This record gives sequence, structure tokens and C-alpha cells, in this order.
Amino acid sequence: MAVYKISELRGLDESELKKKLDELNLALLEAGEENPKKNREIRKAIARIKTIRNEKKSV
Repeated sequence: MAVYKISELRGLDESELKKKLDELNLALLEAGEENPKKNREIRKAIARIKTIRNEKKSV
């Protein structure tokens, strides 16, 4: 699972962000509880995407 950087995410449009968010949610479900570090990274990436989406909505 690739970790997305804020600078990469800011350049994406809404549909691409939604697609990446769906992929990460699926990856989080598939990962289960076997690797806590991976789950933490996925949750952080989800939070980054949600933050970017909220920032774009308010502008």
C-alpha cells in the first residue's frame, strides 16, 4: 500500500480523491488486525484524503 503525500493529493480532483478513498477503505477491511502499523498508515491516508476533500469544499 502506497502512502499518499499531501502534495500529491492536493493535485487530484474530487473523483480521483473519491476513488483513492474507496481503495483505502477496502484495503483497511482486507488488512484486518494482522498488521497494526499498516492499519495505522491506511487510517492516516484516509484522514489526509478527507481533510483535502473538506478543504476543497470550503473554498
